[in-house]
Amino acid sequence: MRRTTVLNLRRRTAGVLLATVALVSTAAATAPADAVQSSAVQAAAQAEKPVPAKYPQVAAKPYMGWSSWSLQSTNYPGVNPDGPGSFISEKNILTQAHALATKLKPYGYEYINVDAGWQLGGDEYGRPVANAQRFPRGMKAVGDDIHKLGLKFGIYTVVGLGFDVYRDGNTPIYNAPGCFTRDIVYPDLRTTNGWDQAYKINYASPCAQKYADSIANLFASWGVDFIKMDGVGPGSWKGAPDDPNHNNTEDIEAWWRAVQNAGRPMMYTLSWSLSHRYADVWKQNSNGWRIDTDVECYCDTIVRWDSSVKARWWDLPQWIDDAGPGHWNNLDAINVGVGEMDGLSDAERQSYMTFWAINAAPLFVGDDMTKLDAYGLKLLTNREVIAINQSGNPARPLNQDQLQQTWYAKNADGSVTVALFNLADTPAAVTGNFDQLGLTGKATVRDIWANQNTRNVSGQVSATLPGHGSKLYKITPVKKGSPSKPADVTATDVSRTTVSLNWRPSTGASSYKVYANGKQVATSSTTSAVVTGLLPQTQYAFTVKGVSGGRTSDASAPVTMFTAKPGGPVRYEAEASTSTLTGNAGISGCTLCSGSAKIGNIGYDASVTLHDITVPTTGTYLVKIAYTDGDTSRQSMLTVNDTDSYWVNYHGLGDNDWGTPQVTYLPMKLAAGANSIKVSNPNGYIADIDWITV
Repeated sequence: MRRTTVLNLRRRTAGVLLATVALVSTAAATAPADAVQSSAVQAAAQAEKPVPAKYPQVAAKPYMGWSSWSLQSTNYPGVNPDGPGSFISEKNILTQAHALATKLKPYGYEYINVDAGWQLGGDEYGRPVANAQRFPRGMKAVGDDIHKLGLKFGIYTVVGLGFDVYRDGNTPIYNAPGCFTRDIVYPDLRTTNGWDQAYKINYASPCAQKYADSIANLFASWGVDFIKMDGVGPGSWKGAPDDPNHNNTEDIEAWWRAVQNAGRPMMYTLSWSLSHRYADVWKQNSNGWRIDTDVECYCDTIVRWDSSVKARWWDLPQWIDDAGPGHWNNLDAINVGVGEMDGLSDAERQSYMTFWAINAAPLFVGDDMTKLDAYGLKLLTNREVIAINQSGNPARPLNQDQLQQTWYAKNADGSVTVALFNLADTPAAVTGNFDQLGLTGKATVRDIWANQNTRNVSGQVSATLPGHGSKLYKITPVKKGSPSKPADVTATDVSRTTVSLNWRPSTGASSYKVYANGKQVATSSTTSAVVTGLLPQTQYAFTVKGVSGGRTSDASAPVTMFTAKPGGPVRYEAEASTSTLTGNAGISGCTLCSGSAKIGNIGYDASVTLHDITVPTTGTYLVKIAYTDGDTSRQSMLTVNDTDSYWVNYHGLGDNDWGTPQVTYLPMKLAAGANSIKVSNPNGYIADIDWITV
């Protein structure tokens, strides 16, 4: 969430921008709203087909390296002596490059990425030029020196046409006779990007693609290997359906074409907090995307656990299946190398590195490479951990209804990578059950950080972890049968007579058998099934077996669930007169919500409690919650009858759309008769709540 010509240090928490400090600025030119397009753009541009990646080796694995922004953002003493962001300079970039080449290059770290603040204005064609005071030899010379170290050179830009290069619309576009900047904007000079500090480009003009080409070609001529484009929407908390000015999908498609045709392999990544509902566009037209806000705290250290390292555990799940060769989920910089500067405990540093590694996130360090401490080097250079990351096999949570979480990834060799996390502030036991992980019998458990093996383990792995602590294991079954036991069976929908199930693939299975209370009730060639013909208000234990030829796996761990009452699932409106509101929680209008209303402003001392949620029999029921969240993901506790509490994760849209409901679900134990469910979070704001269905 940065820009080029005006370097702003910004932070947004709960929808509020907290700090803006300008380092350098250039005058923003204005133009008449009725700017006339040149004769070269009278014909509408032809729609172009998606361009396949010309260089498939780019981003074949999650990239590794270093980025300047974490140091630019911090108030840590001595890092930015001449004011906010002043760290960025040719001297400092090359110092970090030399340190990385010495300390981390042998382990696969190779990119040196120069973030916001390197640019000051544009050349006669509106292409970016370096701030000569900070980069006196220009960016090509910096890239050349980085390449001499056997490293790769990354650079930063923002989406849209900069105000400072518009120049009353008279700036010619390089290698595009008859094209000027007035030809690539809208007549009303509408603005775009995450800060509204650029003009939105009109891609109906063929000159617009020429402009993207001119900058991509310039970067290629400098030897650039990596491009970060910032302020992209939908995302960057802008670009909702009623906000087309901040929909930059056409920009991203044009830039992808430009990068593929620039004659040099260059990785192209997007930032920040991209909207997941455009995931297919991002996958087809980039090598990766930031799923969240900046990890940096903009404080006296580089990061803090609560601001905003821990948010990644909640923001990632909706993106897990989108990662793969050529395009990865970017969790932002990994700042675990210098304990005092990082602002984290050793337990937090290990959890940070573990989470990035198991989720195939790019590993780019943000620390001062000249000051890496012994523990930081241990974390950053563990070859087993790096191998897990580079395998490109993202993990996923077994569940997130508690702060003690088990994340896992099934590997091609039959082993399972398992990470235990305690996201609570105090010590707690965390357990990964073999049944849920799809493991049968005994296994060898390798504690990767401790470099220890334990043989003949069965049933589970468990550890008491400090607050924000973690364990990382590789679990290898003694007998690797095929097909393996299906893992992580989950109920996703319930009616009077049906239950929908999902599960993770069974190694070697070509089909699956589904059982209810021990009786086979369905077969499936995929990892999901809808079980029909069930009785209303009846408890069933569902299991799944993998099938390969004449072989059948052991049964999965059971998932137990009641079907709905004879009348079907019952919806309880959050805004009903029977609900209890506390604090500032209140009813707000919502056209697409049920009853055209929802409850908002929930969090801290504000809550909503829904009453008289009635079931005839005590047991586990699938509870669905409809909500709106235009931010990154938010969380709440659901407390049943003032006793049992469950955490629920609301996936955010990231585009400031608070009017489109989404639905999430979780199994909850309810008592016979009337129940109350309180929705709250004492530590932060949550999504707006539309209804709960049981």
